[in-house]
Amino acid sequence: MSATRILRPLERPPLLHVSLQDSLKRHIVENALKGGDILLAEAMLARNLGVSRNSVREAVKALESLGMLETRRGIVVFVRAFSFDAMIDNLPYALGQSLRDIEEIIEFRKTLEVAIVERAIERISPGDLVALRKILDEMRHKAERGESFALAGQAFDSLLFRVLDNRMLTRMIEVFWLAFRRAAELIDTENPDPMQTHRDHEAIVEAVEQRDASRARERPARRYHGISTLIAAAKASGSKHPSTGEGSAS
Repeated sequence: MSATRILRPLERPPLLHVSLQDSLKRHIVENALKGGDILLAEAMLARNLGVSRNSVREAVKALESLGMLETRRGIVVFVRAFSFDAMIDNLPYALGQSLRDIEEIIEFRKTLEVAIVERAIERISPGDLVALRKILDEMRHKAERGESFALAGQAFDSLLFRVLDNRMLTRMIEVFWLAFRRAAELIDTENPDPMQTHRDHEAIVEAVEQRDASRARERPARRYHGISTLIAAAKASGSKHPSTGEGSAS
C-alpha cells in the first residue's frame, strides 16, 4: 500500500482591492497615460472591471495614497504626475522603530553621493562655491559654540547637488534628512565632535574648488561615519540611547 500524500495548502488568492490596484496600474502603463489624463469615472471603472463600485473606490484610494491617482468632483479619476511627495510624507510611518531601515537609507545616500559628486564638480559655479563657503562659516560658528547645525548640513547638501537639476535627487536628499531626524528619536545622535564635522565639510568644498573628484569621493564615507557608528552601537546593545563614539553624527 502506497504512502498517503499530504495535501498541500491552497495558495490564498490576492485580495480583490489588491488585484484591482494591479489592474489599474497595468492599464496606466499599457496605455501610456500621463499626469492629468482621465482614467475613468468610478462607476465606469466598476462596470468595465465587473466589480462593485465600493471595491473600485477602495483600490483608487490606495493608489491615491501612493500619489498615482487623484479623484476630482468625487467621481472622475485622473492620473497624477509622478512625484516622491507621497513617499516623503509617509516615510516617518514607514520607518517605524526600525534602525535597520534608517541605516540602509543612509548607506544608499552615501553610495549615491559618491557616484554623482564628480558630475556636481563639473557643473558647479563660482557663485555656488561662495554660497557653500557661507554655509561652512555658519557651521564653524555653531560648532565653536557646541550647537547643532543639522539644518546647515541639509542646506549644504541641497546646494552642492542642485547644479544637477535633478528633482528626484533633491527629494532623495530630503529622505536622508528625514531618516536622520527619525534616528534622533530612536538613539542619542548628539555630535561628539562638531568641529570635525565642520572640517569634513570644509574638505569637501576644497576638493570641489580644486576639481579633485577623487578626493571629493573619499569624503562622504567619512562624514557619515559618525551616525553609522551610533546606529551600529544601538543595534548591538539593543539600547535606544547608546553612548556616543568617535566621529560626527551629522
